[in-house]
Amino acid sequence: MKKLLISAGVLAALIAAFMLRPAKPIEVRMSQATPGLVEALVSNTRSGTIKACQRSRLSLALGGQVNHLYVDQGDKVEAGALLLELWNDDLKAALEQSKAQVRMAELNKASACRQAQADEREVKRQRELFKKQLTSAEQLDRVETSAEITRLSCQQNEAQVQNAKANVAVQQARLAQTQLRAPFAGIVAEVNGEVGEYATPSPPGVATPPAIDLIDERCLYVRAPIDEVDASVIRVGMDARVTLDAFRDQAFTGKVSRIAPYVEDKEKQARTVNVDVTLNALPDDVQLLVGYSADIEVITAASEQSLRIPSEALLEGNHVLTLADDGKTLQKKALTLGLSNWTWTEVKDGLDAGQPVLLSLDNPAAVDGAEVRVLNEMDALHTDKAAKP
Repeated sequence: MKKLLISAGVLAALIAAFMLRPAKPIEVRMSQATPGLVEALVSNTRSGTIKACQRSRLSLALGGQVNHLYVDQGDKVEAGALLLELWNDDLKAALEQSKAQVRMAELNKASACRQAQADEREVKRQRELFKKQLTSAEQLDRVETSAEITRLSCQQNEAQVQNAKANVAVQQARLAQTQLRAPFAGIVAEVNGEVGEYATPSPPGVATPPAIDLIDERCLYVRAPIDEVDASVIRVGMDARVTLDAFRDQAFTGKVSRIAPYVEDKEKQARTVNVDVTLNALPDDVQLLVGYSADIEVITAASEQSLRIPSEALLEGNHVLTLADDGKTLQKKALTLGLSNWTWTEVKDGLDAGQPVLLSLDNPAAVDGAEVRVLNEMDALHTDKAAKP
């Protein structure tokens, strides 16, 4: 019995010693408040799209049989280049006929005007003779009348020349309706049709594939939807960054070039405003394709050398956990904040440069007053690896 009492007493002493032993400090990761760039950013709510500043889905105004196809998909063309042509031999013949009529009218005009000039000289000669009483008034009247008639004939032939030229313009316009030309320099993205096929223009209200899809790939921009609340702070000319899934490790720069003057109100979607960002010059090794998905970050404000902390260190109510004067205990501090994004937050008051802030917010034991041991970078790396399954 005595031995049992002694054993129970020893066990009780061990338990008391275990319970009263100092608690092991919590291992935490911390960062420091340092000066640096902080930006206020607005980003898109859904993926944006790379678009071309100029893109035309070209179709012919008339129907007809495709006689010539001058380009293929991927070809680069200059402005005004002939892309496709329908059978138009009859219109070309009519154009040549009208040009011949212009030449004929010009010859008739030249003949009539030359005669008018000769008659005008004869009038002057007859007037001189009449002054010297070497010709009669009747003869002078006949010469003046003849000169007036030939002058009017010259004017009439000039009008016929203008009429013939107008007919040429009409025939050229008719011929142009059978020819598809590039309205700007660009690259052919798509060709719908083959030589010998019958091309039919789209009826009103019926969407049909374009004969040729032409894109100007030299000027690209991103159009992305921004939440209506965030869009209110965006202005044309603001700097922006663009990221694409196709180029995960790169960010491209640009400027806001357009803000839609209305709010998109689509069923089952948040109300958004389309914002366009025109891209700056791209690196030589980067070729963007129209249709790529893209995301934008519009920089609405920036502070170059602000005291900043990682945004992940913030607690609810604009608080952080820092170290007390003993360097071992967590202490909760209220902050006055400035600009913020999902990476950095500007601290206007409440912290000094170099002061540590807690990053291990996922540890429920890391609270105000808890004793901690700050891990260095190597310790944190080993801890993270050990935590992975």
